[in-house]
Amino acid sequence: MTTPAPTASSAAAVPPVVAIAYHSGFGHTSVLAEAVREGAADTGVTVHLVKVDEITEEQWALLDAADAIVFGSPTYMGTASGAFHVFAEATSKRWATRAWQDKLAAGFTNSGAKSGDKLHTLQFFAVLAAQHGMHWINLGLPSGWHSSTSSENDLNRLGFYLGAGAQTDTDRGPDGVHKADIATAEHLGRRVATQAAVYAAGRAAAAA
Repeated sequence: MTTPAPTASSAAAVPPVVAIAYHSGFGHTSVLAEAVREGAADTGVTVHLVKVDEITEEQWALLDAADAIVFGSPTYMGTASGAFHVFAEATSKRWATRAWQDKLAAGFTNSGAKSGDKLHTLQFFAVLAAQHGMHWINLGLPSGWHSSTSSENDLNRLGFYLGAGAQTDTDRGPDGVHKADIATAEHLGRRVATQAAVYAAGRAAAAA
C-alpha cells in the first residue's frame, strides 16, 4: 500500500524552525538573542541558538535546515563584530550551493550609543541575507520615544526599522540591557516566527 502524499494542511501543521546565529562579546547581545528566542518560542516554533564563534558542523546543519535565520551581533567600530564577520565569510560555502536560498532572515544588534552606527550593522545583515537569496523580515514597529508624551520604555524606543536596535551603557553588564530593548527583541522573534509559519503554509499550499 502506498503512503498518501502530505496535504497542504498537514505540511503546514509542522512547526517552522527558527535559528538565531549570533555573537556576543560581553553578554549584552546574548540577552537579546535569548529574548528573540523567547518571542519566537511563544508562537510554538522550534528555535535554535547558535553562537557563531563556537559553531560546530552539527550547528551548521541546523542553520541549513532552518526556515528562518536571525543574525545578531554587537556593533563594534560601526559594523558587526570581527567574530561575526568570520562567520559571514564562512557562509560563502552555502552561498556557492544556494543552500539558504528563499529562507527568511532578520537581525538585531546592540551598542553603547543611542545610534552607534547600528544601522550599518543591520544593513550588513540584510546584504548578507540578500547575497544568499534570503527574504528579509523587518522589525514591523513604528518608532517609539519620539514625542513629549512617549517614553523610553516604548517598543522600538531607538527608532530602527530594518531590525531590532538596542543600547546599553558601556559601564553596565548584561543585566543593564534596557527592558524596552529586550521587549523589542522578543517582538522581532515573534514576528519572524509568525512570518515563517505563514511562508511555510503558503509553500505547502502551492506544492499541493
